[in-house]
Amino acid sequence: GQLHVEAMLDKRVDGIIATGKRIDRHLPIDLSNLRIPVVYAFTQPDPGAVGLVSDDAGGARLAVEHFLRLGRRRIAHVTGPAGFTVVHARAEAYREVLEAHGLPVGEPLLGAWSEAWGHDAVAKLFGNGRGRQGWPDAVFCGNDQIARGVIDALRERGIRVPDDVGVIGFDNWEIVAEATRPPLTSVDMNLSALGREAGLALLSLVGGQPAAPGIRKLPCRLVVRQSCGRPPDG
Repeated sequence: GQLHVEAMLDKRVDGIIATGKRIDRHLPIDLSNLRIPVVYAFTQPDPGAVGLVSDDAGGARLAVEHFLRLGRRRIAHVTGPAGFTVVHARAEAYREVLEAHGLPVGEPLLGAWSEAWGHDAVAKLFGNGRGRQGWPDAVFCGNDQIARGVIDALRERGIRVPDDVGVIGFDNWEIVAEATRPPLTSVDMNLSALGREAGLALLSLVGGQPAAPGIRKLPCRLVVRQSCGRPPDG
């Protein structure tokens, strides 16, 4: 909090990179009146400041377009709570890609950021009495924990991943993604690159070079593992 900021100022730091946990929230302390440059990462910047965030909508497009290249056409979206801006940004990108390809768009299923919610969502998607022909053939998940719950629940129902259903997560939390069976394809938010860009922006400001204020979105990347399968032609 404020005590940490004052401690840094006492040490005569030249600038601060302020990081948060959510891109749709301001930090609980006001840094706008400091006499040194401040760059914000993964949080809402103060007016006139530089902020860097991951391109969540772009990450969602990567996931859905990957499914389409693999021949998947009935793509469901299971994600987190409605109170998160990223939930809506990713859901809108999911809709846009499917609509652009003339494919059916299911209503995103919103719940908790948890394996338990992923498990419960499978009952909603695959326990609807429509039979196999009405099932999704792919599930795009809002984080890796949800995806792991989805995969576990599909396995319990005898539905094979990736043979019957492909699954993609978001975050590329390696301790989860690599331990999932099969290993999980996931969208990586490139947080190391985001941190590097924040550092470069701060160095420029410290060096007296002006930087355009506002939010800069850095592209995500898709880390392909084994939860989606191969294209139809092999």
